[in-house]
Amino acid sequence: MMGENREVEIDEGLESLLGFLRDARGFDFTGYKRSSLGRRIRKRMADVSADTYDDYRDLLETSSDEFGALFNTILINVTSFFRDPEAWTFLQHEVLPELLSQVAPDREIRVWSAGCSSGEEAYSLAMMFAETLGLEETLQRVKIYATDVDEEALRDARTGLYAAKALEPLPNDLRERYFDQNGTQYSFRPDLRRRVIFGRHDITRDAPISRLDLLVCRNTLMYFNVEAQTQIVDRFHFALRESGHLFLGKAEMLLNDSDRFEVMSMRQRVFRRRPGDSGLPYSPAPVKLRPSSGGEVHSIARNRQLRDLILDASPAPSLAVDIDGTVVMINNNARTQFALTANDIGRPFQDLEISYRPVELRSLIEQSTHERRTLRVNGAERRVGEETQYFDILIQPLLAANGMPAATHITFTDVTVATQLKSEVKRVREDLETAYEELQSTNEELETTNEELQSSIEELETTNEELQSTNEELETTNEELQAGNEELETMNEEMRVRSEELDQTRAFLEGVLTSIAAGVVVLDNDTRVKSWNRGAAELWGLRPDEVTDEPFFSLDFGLPAEKVRTMVHDCLADGRRTGPVALPAVNRIGRSIRCTVSCSPFDGYNGGVVLLMEEVRDEAAS
Repeated sequence: MMGENREVEIDEGLESLLGFLRDARGFDFTGYKRSSLGRRIRKRMADVSADTYDDYRDLLETSSDEFGALFNTILINVTSFFRDPEAWTFLQHEVLPELLSQVAPDREIRVWSAGCSSGEEAYSLAMMFAETLGLEETLQRVKIYATDVDEEALRDARTGLYAAKALEPLPNDLRERYFDQNGTQYSFRPDLRRRVIFGRHDITRDAPISRLDLLVCRNTLMYFNVEAQTQIVDRFHFALRESGHLFLGKAEMLLNDSDRFEVMSMRQRVFRRRPGDSGLPYSPAPVKLRPSSGGEVHSIARNRQLRDLILDASPAPSLAVDIDGTVVMINNNARTQFALTANDIGRPFQDLEISYRPVELRSLIEQSTHERRTLRVNGAERRVGEETQYFDILIQPLLAANGMPAATHITFTDVTVATQLKSEVKRVREDLETAYEELQSTNEELETTNEELQSSIEELETTNEELQSTNEELETTNEELQAGNEELETMNEEMRVRSEELDQTRAFLEGVLTSIAAGVVVLDNDTRVKSWNRGAAELWGLRPDEVTDEPFFSLDFGLPAEKVRTMVHDCLADGRRTGPVALPAVNRIGRSIRCTVSCSPFDGYNGGVVLLMEEVRDEAAS
């Protein structure tokens, strides 16, 4: 009964902690599987010596850095270029030809990599389309949205930089065509990089990207419970066009959704969206126009001109992008600040450097438009030569009269001075804290000067803390393997240990048999030889490899084997020891001897008997 109460307390503590994470940092893990989630959180708690969930929550409230460590433990990022090559080969040779045949030559191809981690999957998709369509057509038609809930992984993905080890799965020709060496790392080619839009997105909460031709979500669904998986699949169904393709991981499949998805390859986890209603969450209202008089037209034109002048004179740099991704407004300060010109109005926003530097704005525009809410990016860093600037960026969707998104307004607020001042204040504060700590340390040393024993204890404690700190720095968190492989690894380890134990036992028994001077022969239930020790080989002149698995009574050696048949069969029948029996025999050098033979039951695997054969020596001769 006490065990059941303890389990309830643990569950309640976990749910309370998950609610705190959702309210404090906006990470909603309530849809994740409790077994995996609880195991990872408890692992992190053990690393920081937190005994209960309440203790760990206290640590999170006092240490902002601990949030990052916890999220890195929960959000396991296991990925690589063209992971599971067989599945990618099927995607390129079977899925892409069908997809391209269904898309008009002038229509954009939209792809979503959900749960992209550090970007390898999104860049693999870009390379695959470039190899199939050709680079030029890919740059014009293909748009890849890559999203993840882990901001740290997204920062790595946006750089497009990878170590040489990460590129080992790639063939040499792909590596040379799509990567340039940059010091010790390799960078993805910039023109194709601009076709990949990275952004933070929670597939359990945020609105899905729509009108997709291909949706890739590999080994992500397995971390969620059944209810959350159902909601995610509903969003995926809404996001895909009719006959759009869904590409899942090896650990996932859609077995109970045949009404909406048909199987293209269950082995490779590729599904095709069936035709049918996409379940739109809203329907656009018709726009009503009313006639205007000439005076009203003149007034509207004048007001529009004044509005444009006011926007152009706005002290904050700003620009606007319409729903098709075309730049429709750039004010004077934006042109000055970001080296833009009036000629950039009317160009695709993705062609401008400001679209991805200092921050990836295209994905934020998509998110703001879909969610119909204003987004803010604080302290985005921009380097201009030796100078560093910081901006707060506001991405605001503009809605038409019918409530539908019409454009997006982006405003940049220069917070360089404030950021530098904060940094200086932080540095001064750290210096003061360091000085205070040094003063406090000096005071403690003065207070303990005359207490030799206490001083020794404090020195040992300090040394222990330093060793513990060094040990914590050296420890790294091993990435948790996919849930489906955990039990297999445990079983493999147990089998390896048992194999080692068996090898040791076998070596021990072989050593024992080898060290016995008398002849020891083990027969199975069919009287075939299973063991023939060194004593038997020296006595009769037959090697173990010559007699193993051979019928004992058909062997040709100096012992009259037929005379021991009865005692062997009696021992097999009743399981009792028989003998010893003295028999005349001829040893390996042809000399006549007398040999005693004993037969004992063998209790090992599948039964059998053990024959002990020993030459009887004359005491006087010896």
